[in-house]
Amino acid sequence: MAKGQVKKTFLKPLGKENPVFVQILGICSTLAVTNKLENTFVMTLGVMFTTTLSNFTLSLLRNYIPSRIRMMVETMVIATYVIIVDIVLRAYYPDIWRQLGPYVGLIITNCIIMGRAEAFALNNTPGLSLIDGLSTGIGYAYVLLVIAFFRELLGTGQIWGIQVLGSWWTNWSIMVMPPGAFFMLAIFIWIVKGAVIKEQ
Repeated sequence: MAKGQVKKTFLKPLGKENPVFVQILGICSTLAVTNKLENTFVMTLGVMFTTTLSNFTLSLLRNYIPSRIRMMVETMVIATYVIIVDIVLRAYYPDIWRQLGPYVGLIITNCIIMGRAEAFALNNTPGLSLIDGLSTGIGYAYVLLVIAFFRELLGTGQIWGIQVLGSWWTNWSIMVMPPGAFFMLAIFIWIVKGAVIKEQ
């Protein structure tokens, strides 16, 4: 692996090909879990784990997967890692597991993971696929964490369950409702696009 190729593979999903604010993928979890920073952090770790290892595994198997069952194999590999995430959460963090509810299982259908498997893992070496999966997970995570930070702060006056804003603050209840996720994502995209236009 050339150093330049590794760097390019790692940086693309963080900026120019970010799965959330460029490709607008993974919107379900943006709406569902970003009203609380702790839940968002756990969810993004689960997605990062799944994206990284499913990319790596599918790249290892790419020459042995018949094209007619390609999608079924991809789904099975992704589901295996999601089940591991679900079991670990249920065993060690039952409260968070209950709060996330069905959204952990829905990682299987996250189009970011399937998209990277199709677009990258099946066409590149395991090493590069591992880097791409990790970077895609990080690109997904930092956008959701920023959104969750502001939604929880403005919606409840808290960060990670700790009261930050005093009694003078009036909670914006809309921020912990689904429309709040749309607003925050739109503002995030607007700021990023504005910064890119300024650079050009």
